[in-house]
Amino acid sequence: MSPRERADRLYDRIMRLDSEGKKDSAAFFAQMGISAYMMLPRQDADSRYDMGRIAEVAGAAPVAQAQADTILAQDSTHLLGLILAISTARDAGDTATAQRMQERLVAAQASELAKNKPEYQRHQTEIAAAIDKAKKAVR
Repeated sequence: MSPRERADRLYDRIMRLDSEGKKDSAAFFAQMGISAYMMLPRQDADSRYDMGRIAEVAGAAPVAQAQADTILAQDSTHLLGLILAISTARDAGDTATAQRMQERLVAAQASELAKNKPEYQRHQTEIAAAIDKAKKAVR
């Protein structure tokens, strides 16, 4: 198994455990997951999003925020960067930033989805849910 495959398996496991309400188990694996992504030879938006989501589960808000900022610095309309920025702003209680990021997400949706990036396919359920929630909040 490649380093990326190991990291992705940890991500899937951590997110599953978290969604099942097994917070202690998710937290147990979270540091391993963050480390696995940090050791990748090349970071891309997908790996940064995954690391940021794991960091959120682990309660490591600065790590999650740094990943969102880095994704958006490289591509200001990247859907995963916007979604991560929305959730980190909400977690920090920054409703103004969360609202701005939701507006940007809704505005970028059509053009970004048309790019059919592999990471958009991998996270299509999360993207669809975030866009739906953002559209309701932006109205």
